[in-house]
Amino acid sequence: MANFTSLPTNLIPDEANPEWMSKADNAWQLVAATLVGMQSVPGLIILYGGAVKKKWAVNSAFMALYAFACVLVCWVCWGYELSFGEKLVPIWGKVDVALSQHVLLEKAFAGKFPNATMVYFQFVFAAITLVLIAGAVLGRMNFYAWMLFVPLWLTFSYTIGAFTIWCPDGWLAKAGLMDYSGGYVIHLSSGVAGFTAAYWVGPRLTKDRERFPPNNILLMLAGAGLLWMGWTGFNGGDPYAANIDASLAVINTHVCAATSLLTWLVLDIIFFGKASVIGAVQGMITGLVCITPAAGLVHCWAAIIMGICSGSIPWFTMMVVHKKSELLQKVDDTMAVFHTHAVAGTLGGLLTGCFANPKLCKLFYGKQFVGLFYGFEMGQAHTGFKQLGLQIVGVLFIVVVNIITTSLICILINFIVPLRMTEEDMEIGDEAAHGEEAYAIWGQGDRNENSRFSTYNDVEIGSSKNKGHLEM
Repeated sequence: MANFTSLPTNLIPDEANPEWMSKADNAWQLVAATLVGMQSVPGLIILYGGAVKKKWAVNSAFMALYAFACVLVCWVCWGYELSFGEKLVPIWGKVDVALSQHVLLEKAFAGKFPNATMVYFQFVFAAITLVLIAGAVLGRMNFYAWMLFVPLWLTFSYTIGAFTIWCPDGWLAKAGLMDYSGGYVIHLSSGVAGFTAAYWVGPRLTKDRERFPPNNILLMLAGAGLLWMGWTGFNGGDPYAANIDASLAVINTHVCAATSLLTWLVLDIIFFGKASVIGAVQGMITGLVCITPAAGLVHCWAAIIMGICSGSIPWFTMMVVHKKSELLQKVDDTMAVFHTHAVAGTLGGLLTGCFANPKLCKLFYGKQFVGLFYGFEMGQAHTGFKQLGLQIVGVLFIVVVNIITTSLICILINFIVPLRMTEEDMEIGDEAAHGEEAYAIWGQGDRNENSRFSTYNDVEIGSSKNKGHLEM
């Protein structure tokens, strides 16, 4: 053992601070994980609760809260080892638990901190993936079906993507696929799985699809703000160290998000004549998603270009392509998760294959990957095309896995409990699903110029001369 007597007492290794552990890295990793956790609880709880009709506020928020809690228990019991444990097959690990002191206090497979920190850090990523999927099925999915969906999808879909792309023994990880912080594993997966689940669950009531105003835009903005700031830990935590690559990932994240928001905002103003707050939030989200697979692998100028792309291409698919596609029209994706996560995640993965800087890749991966544009500059175009091709293979793999597993899970659940609430319960919403309501006085979020709404279930009442009689 090295001689540490000359060090300050707080830096001398002991039983609680082994030589292999960096206190700074461990502290940052725990903070980063907590920031990511706060994106879900309370971030997306608040965002969903404010972005839906008043009658769905409790149900939408509760779906997110339940997913977060359920994923944690499943994660330590079997999910972590399936995702990052010993290899069973090239796309999946062996079943095991991450509960014992022997496991949790040992050095993690990466970074200078214990497994307990790594388990916690990876859990919050798994949890937010399920919370994002919930966004696609808000306003009609049976809560009991959702209770079954969460552990099944985590076990048979998320763990496959995580092991294949992030675990050092995974097939695509070994092949050299670049996914810095979850453009594929989290966002593409949640977008495709959410869209697939929305297909099997079916659409909301016709009147809800036609008119689904947010019940509280300010609350939605508060959730969006937590989501944005939480992304500091989302991308800044993935170098597994408090180093310069983490700093680059953080600044790139915020630059891309801001650029994307502004791009979406300008397009809304040009084509619709209004500066939409909801549109700005969607532009922010697509920017955050797009930069995620590239955050610490590209220069800041590339983050600006990616922000312009993420603020325009998903805008085009949502505002133009969606309205012309029969399939997109048929599937009722409540929070547009397909556009904001699947499209933006795919875009980010492909742009990573174009803009990835070899030196930055070496900082993060320990080996040099060459993006397409740098391949041209270095006279290694074939290497750049190979990398871009591998990024495309990653997209196809995630899409196929999620369509198949999500479909099978939904079909299985439907044999146990109905995937969808009854028409009568969907008319009522939270009161039918949980026996609780979010507010006692507000309407569905519609403009209420005459104040003619009752305090229960948004029933419109007659004018003063007809008080006591309901207008049917």
